[in-house]
Amino acid sequence: MKAQVDTYLTHLAVERGFSGNTIMAYRNDLYSLVEFLGSKGSSLEWTQVSADYLSEFVLLLQTKGYSDTTRARKTAAVRSFFWFLVDEHVMESSPASELSSPKIGRSLPTAMTEEEVVRLLDAPGKLNTPEARRDKAMLELLYATGMRVSELVALQLSDVNLNGEFVRCMGKGSKERLIPFHDQALNALQRYIEDARNTFMSDSKEQALFLNRRGERLTRQGFWLILKEHARKAGITTPATPHTLRHSFATHMLRGGASLRQVQEFLGHASIASTQIYTHLSDDHLREQYEEAHPRGR
Repeated sequence: MKAQVDTYLTHLAVERGFSGNTIMAYRNDLYSLVEFLGSKGSSLEWTQVSADYLSEFVLLLQTKGYSDTTRARKTAAVRSFFWFLVDEHVMESSPASELSSPKIGRSLPTAMTEEEVVRLLDAPGKLNTPEARRDKAMLELLYATGMRVSELVALQLSDVNLNGEFVRCMGKGSKERLIPFHDQALNALQRYIEDARNTFMSDSKEQALFLNRRGERLTRQGFWLILKEHARKAGITTPATPHTLRHSFATHMLRGGASLRQVQEFLGHASIASTQIYTHLSDDHLREQYEEAHPRGR
């Protein structure tokens, strides 16, 4: 069971950009759950974990005297882990969906402002090098589509349709989706593919879209380092992770008038519940519009 926990922790570090301290806390939280479940049966699998088991685990935390904040974090770790298993198609549904937790406020996604995104996307353009053209294409495509970084680095050259201006993305559980992209992303991709990609290639048979200096497929960790460096150069103060751009895409799409269902399709969420975390963002925007338009709101 710990192997799947470790896979989840890697996801948090690489794709979500969680800090080392947070990863350590989540590891302790989930390993304690594994230890608790082990007391129920040595051969227990995640697919056999029931809501009753999890409720008993949460009750145990309370009897041990953990604070509301600590219990809320541990419960959030459990919920998030099981949603991860659902997204990975390890489980069909989450036994933690109705798990109760102390109310201490809601953790919301961090999104860049549109001005910050523009500065980030423009950062590689100041250099006329193959690396800069590659980085520009990656950043533009990630923000244009809302893809996960794992999906971005997994792209093959054949997955990008420049004429149709869409990308074929293979998401979690091998679920394919087609995502359109705009002209600025198209231009960045064309410049990279036509003028820069060949300079990285060491094997003419390599079909990966984005390559590192050795001519190999760029890794998630490699992209994260690239993103952080461009964010630093652009003076971005908002924590910059691949997931930040995904959040920013969803936030800005909703504020631009896209429906929650459309954003769900673009993001590749298996459940609308995963997308509903963004509804507060569009609600905030509606509140701003209301107060600007209503005579009593000004």
